[in-house]
Amino acid sequence: MSNLISQAFKNKKKKLVTFVTGGDPDLSTSLEIIRTIINNGADIIEIGMPFSDPMADGPTIQLSSNRAISKGINLENIFTLSSEAKKIKDDLPVILMGYYNLILHFGIEQFVKKCKENGVDGLIIVDLQPEEDEDLINELNHHNIDLIRLITPTTDEDRLKLILKNASGFLYYVSVMGITGQKSADLSELEKSVKFIKKFTNLPVVPGFGIKNSTDVSNICRVADGAIVGSSIIKIIEENLNDKDKMLSEIGKFSKDLKNGTIV
Repeated sequence: MSNLISQAFKNKKKKLVTFVTGGDPDLSTSLEIIRTIINNGADIIEIGMPFSDPMADGPTIQLSSNRAISKGINLENIFTLSSEAKKIKDDLPVILMGYYNLILHFGIEQFVKKCKENGVDGLIIVDLQPEEDEDLINELNHHNIDLIRLITPTTDEDRLKLILKNASGFLYYVSVMGITGQKSADLSELEKSVKFIKKFTNLPVVPGFGIKNSTDVSNICRVADGAIVGSSIIKIIEENLNDKDKMLSEIGKFSKDLKNGTIV
């Protein structure tokens, strides 16, 4: 049974996937930011679930998590943002991204049920290894929610086959080693990696990490099925915490520009 994520990729156009931390800098502004991004052309949105120890994330996203946590943002707020995003555009895929601890703490069954009720189409769980995903996968399959898997430049063939066993929606290709928001991707390496992955799967491959602007998006979309941008959007939030209007207007312009980058 296909869901909104696989439907989004059916038309072969390159996709802009955006990431923001839910509740950063506060709940109501976060919703306005999500609205702005959706209205300016994002094809899929990822909402980060704030976590106190986001080890895979660079300083920009860590700070955004801290800002949200300091405002008391919890998973219930994240579900609200998801359902509100769906009200803005009902066929827009919404993905929650975060760490497995949050889900275990909330209760797997309860968490997935809440995802379904609030229009979540997929999950990206940064630290969940394929060897340990059975409990979550069973619940997700039951509710037709995708588990989007991370693939890195060091993933070899055996590992890739194991990861692909329970992957759906698309594959998030970590285009640079290290943490989010750091250096840019090497395009010739990326192209080789995407070709390698596509030998084993029909799932779309969408790189994230190190994609900073519409030029990067455009370069990436020439070799992959789309591009994921997060840290650069969060940087705009961070730089305009005292001027919400400017923040929203900058995010609007930036999102539109990023979307233009997908037209290759």
